[in-house]
Amino acid sequence: MRKKYINKNNIHQEKNKKIDNINKIIKKNIINLIPYKSARLLYKDNDNKNLIALNANESSIISYFSLNKKIFNKYPEPQPKKLIVLYSKYVNLNVKNILVTRGADEGIDLVMRTFCNQKNDKILFCPPTYDMYRVTAQILDIKYITINSNNINWELNLNKIKENLNNVKIIYICNPNNPTGNYINKNIIIELLELTKNTTMIVIDEAYIEFCIDQTFTYLINKYHNLIILRTLSKAFALAGIRCGFLLTNEYIINTLLKVIAPYPISEPSTDIAIQALNLKNLIIMKNNVQTIINNKKWLVKNLYNCRCVKYIFNSSTNFILVKFYNSDYIFKKLNKKKIIIRNQNNQKNLNNCLRITIGTIFECKKLFFELQQLS
Repeated sequence: MRKKYINKNNIHQEKNKKIDNINKIIKKNIINLIPYKSARLLYKDNDNKNLIALNANESSIISYFSLNKKIFNKYPEPQPKKLIVLYSKYVNLNVKNILVTRGADEGIDLVMRTFCNQKNDKILFCPPTYDMYRVTAQILDIKYITINSNNINWELNLNKIKENLNNVKIIYICNPNNPTGNYINKNIIIELLELTKNTTMIVIDEAYIEFCIDQTFTYLINKYHNLIILRTLSKAFALAGIRCGFLLTNEYIINTLLKVIAPYPISEPSTDIAIQALNLKNLIIMKNNVQTIINNKKWLVKNLYNCRCVKYIFNSSTNFILVKFYNSDYIFKKLNKKKIIIRNQNNQKNLNNCLRITIGTIFECKKLFFELQQLS
């Protein structure tokens, strides 16, 4: 039988033609979008045995929960009442000030979709910071302004922000900040709230706030009607897998956001586990775990200064540290080969030669220190 000849060039041209036709339908901003790179996507090795993953700011301490509910044929509560009551007690706010979201990321998106139109409105954020503010704006085709933080102490450049508030509907502030680890001066944020109270929403992303709880702005929710706070159970609560977050603000904004949010944002299993995490016993465990991570961080920072490859370690009020190396690419690749995965920040504004390291267990911290000593 004669073999059928396949013209690979024709197949390639046909494929490109199909792509071109699809691209005529896809929004241009999506075609050109540089997506957010999640920690799971950045590590390509499928063999996870003995892997030390210190690149996602997840908790190093495992939380064990079992589902109480076993039947899931009905839709969940749109906003689970028991969960909201428990979280209201935890943050000392009225239940009317709380919205449950699929992690803090949904809160970032929800606020932007509610307050911004594509034609004139802008958002503002201050790099280096969490990249989902940019990504969400680009997905929604909303303009954004970046005002670089002071690269000495990563404080907000308030004067520069004041000069760029025209048509800015939302300012996103990660506090404490990711990836730098610092918290923002309270007086600067309060001045910003005062300055923008009739024009701009100030969204404070408190994903890491349990590691410096005295820096929270929840006590100002009822004073400033332009204040929104984002929270999550992913970090200190060690529940990144259930994707449960909260949006805290005044009652009127909550009711407005309820018009926009998906009908059933959080699943029954996620609600079940989140409720368990917020009982008194598990709150005590969470706080003890936070202290353990802080202690591990102190140990790691102290010892990293004995590594000759380390140039500087930035102060951190989170469950991670930002470290400046003399040659970060070399360190990153060598650790990768040893199955120690950290986050490369070399492409971020003003973070040349910087790597972000999640604080692991004391064993993981010692292993990291040992490998870095070998590279010194």
